[in-house]
Amino acid sequence: MKKLSSTILIYFFAVHFCAAQKDSTRNNIIYPAPWFVEKFQVFAGTFMPISNINVQVSNTSGNIGTEIDFENDLGFDKTFVTFIADFQYRLKRRSRLDLSYYRFNRYSTTRLNKDINFGDNTYLANSIANSIFNTQIYRLSYGYSVIEKPKYELGFLIGAHIVKADSEMSADTTIGTFTTKDEFGFTAPLPNLGIWGGYALSDRLAITGEFSYLSLTVNETSGRIVALSVFFLFRVASYLNLSLGYSGLNVKIDATKPKLTGQFIWGYNGPSLTATFSFGKKYWTHK
Repeated sequence: MKKLSSTILIYFFAVHFCAAQKDSTRNNIIYPAPWFVEKFQVFAGTFMPISNINVQVSNTSGNIGTEIDFENDLGFDKTFVTFIADFQYRLKRRSRLDLSYYRFNRYSTTRLNKDINFGDNTYLANSIANSIFNTQIYRLSYGYSVIEKPKYELGFLIGAHIVKADSEMSADTTIGTFTTKDEFGFTAPLPNLGIWGGYALSDRLAITGEFSYLSLTVNETSGRIVALSVFFLFRVASYLNLSLGYSGLNVKIDATKPKLTGQFIWGYNGPSLTATFSFGKKYWTHK
C-alpha cells in the first residue's frame, strides 16, 4: 500500500509539474477550449439508479452467513431517487481536480421467506425483519488532458473512492419483546485509475464521460470498484448547463473484523439529471 501511495504521489506531482511548465511557456497567448471547460464548476442533481445489493456476513464461530439479495430476500426497492454532488476545479487548461459525494440510505421491513444467517444469529422464515444498508462514497481525483483541441479533449485520471457502508438486520423474537440484532460496517479506501474526455457537438450541446477501475487489498480489506458515466450537456447560459446522463458505480468489498467476516457486492446504475454552475476567471477562451 505504501509503494502504491508513493507511486500515485510521484505521478501526480510529475504530471502537474509538466503541465505547469507547459502553461508557463504560453505567456499571454489565448488558447481556445471547448465551451464546457470552465475554471470552477459545481454539479448538483438527482440520481435514479437500479440497485443490486448482495451481502454475506459470517462469524468466526462457524455460523456461515447466507448470501442475501437485499432486493429479493429483504424487500428493498430496486429503484429509488437520491442526491449527488460534484465539484471541479481546473488548475490549468489541461489539469483538473474533482471532488464527488454520493449517499445511499436504504431500509426495509419485510416477512422473510427463508431462514437467513447474518452475523451471530439466524433469522427464521416468516419472521418480520428490519434491514438497513447505508452507503456514503467520497471521491477525489486528478485528471490530466493528453489531447486538447478547440472542440474536444481526452485525458487520464487517478484518484480514490472512500467507501463507508453499514448493514444491519434485526427482528423481534417470540419471547417477550426482546429484539435480535446484528450489524456490520466498514470504511474502505479504493484508489482508481481511468480515462475521461468530452466533445462539443455544437455551441450549446456536448457529450462528456469517464471510466475508472481498480482492484486492491489493504490489510484485512480487499475491494474492487468500477465507475462510469456519460453525460449530454446543454448550455442554458454562460454560467449554467443542464445535463442528462447515465452513471454506474459497482463495488465489491471483502472485509474482516474481530469475530465477523463480510462480503459485499453492490451496484447503482441508472440515469441522472443535474445542473452545473460555472464561475471563475480563466486564461483560455471558448471556440
